[in-house]
Amino acid sequence: MSRMLLGCHLSISGGLDQAIARAEELKINALQIFSHNARSWKMTPLKPDDAQKFIERRQRSKVEYAVIHTIYLINLASPDPKNFQLSVQALNDEIERAGALKIPHVNTHIGAHLGQGIEQGLERVVEALERVLASPQAKSAPDVKILLENCSGEGSELGARFEELGFVLQNINKNKNNRRVGVCLDTCHAFAAGYDLTTPQGLEKTLTELERTVGLERVALIHLNDSKFPLGSRRDRHEHIGQGPIGSEGFRLIVNHLALRDKPFILETPKDDEQSDPMNLARVWALRYDN
Repeated sequence: MSRMLLGCHLSISGGLDQAIARAEELKINALQIFSHNARSWKMTPLKPDDAQKFIERRQRSKVEYAVIHTIYLINLASPDPKNFQLSVQALNDEIERAGALKIPHVNTHIGAHLGQGIEQGLERVVEALERVLASPQAKSAPDVKILLENCSGEGSELGARFEELGFVLQNINKNKNNRRVGVCLDTCHAFAAGYDLTTPQGLEKTLTELERTVGLERVALIHLNDSKFPLGSRRDRHEHIGQGPIGSEGFRLIVNHLALRDKPFILETPKDDEQSDPMNLARVWALRYDN
């Protein structure tokens, strides 16, 4: 059996290569980063020297998998033309940066319809992704894949239901380019949206629905997060592994399931102190049967 790809979201404070240094300290083989300030549209161009430092540091490390998470401001469903264009441009820029850093995936939330309705919002997302895939940045980084993350369903968020993600995948350029777009499954978000992950029956039902609407082969990444709120709460609040209602047994089922076990797992659990990441990583390792 293959060794689990497991890591967490790490800071790039002090330079992008410092995320690799932090991964080495944690003895992990996967990581997620923001490529710049996650709460700002402004993106300073990536210096070739900084990219090279990151690549070389990663080559010397045991980090086998890396993913960039886009900024929180992106709303690919935005009805506002200015915000829509800023969102498209920001995703373009992240893809370009991922290409320069030799990172295979850019993970993004798809956004919210802001009162325009689910159907219109999803069509806007499709339009945004078609623009992105046709951009010079996307063409210059052909190996970079966009991952659409499911959400918890707060407010007018899109992507809480798997069929909404499926609609987007099926309609991008009518299947011409959509193999460059996959899905990230967030366990807290899925649970908050009403998908039960706590029992074998609940997980099988959830994965059957995911296979029907999206296709399990399109799931390229899993965010492992417990939830602070109960099933179907539609509230996006992450909790430490095993300390929320998904519980240790739910995560044991997830990390050992044959359809999921070989995918990369990234923790986005709370960082209360310096022991938070080591604690959550150790809990996940302990749940895996072959480690």
